[in-house]
Amino acid sequence: MESKQQLLDRRYLRMARIWAENSYCKRRQVGALVVKDHMIISDGYNGTPCGFENNCEDENNVSLPYVLHAEANAITKLARSNNNSDGATLYVTAAPCIECAKLIIQAGIKRVIYAEEYRLAEGLELLKKAGVETQFLKE
Repeated sequence: MESKQQLLDRRYLRMARIWAENSYCKRRQVGALVVKDHMIISDGYNGTPCGFENNCEDENNVSLPYVLHAEANAITKLARSNNNSDGATLYVTAAPCIECAKLIIQAGIKRVIYAEEYRLAEGLELLKKAGVETQFLKE
C-alpha cells in the first residue's frame, strides 16, 4: 500500500503532465510544478520567453537556443512572486538537464520527482551530489 506522500507525488506528477499540454513545443512537451507545504507555489512548461513567438523549433525541428525548460520557467516565476522554494519539491515530467539542475540547487529545492529519463544523466548526478533527493516515478 502506498504512503500518503507517494499518493501525493503521483497526483502532482499527473498535474505536471497536464500542465505540459500548455507548451507549444512540437518535439517534446514538459511540465513542472513546485510544491511547498502541500501547496503549488509555481508552475512552468517548456517554451519561449515572454514576448517571443510561440515557436520552439527551427525549420529543421531543432530547439531554438532561447527556449526555456519547464523547470527554469517554474523557478524564474518564483523570482517574480512572494514565494520562495527553500525545501520545496519539484515535480517534472522529464529528468532535469544539468543547467536546470544548477537552478534547482540554487533555488533550495530539496526533492525532484520526475516521470521520464533524460538522454543525459549529468543533471541527476549533480542534484545527487548536492544532496537533492531525486526519484524516478513512472506511471
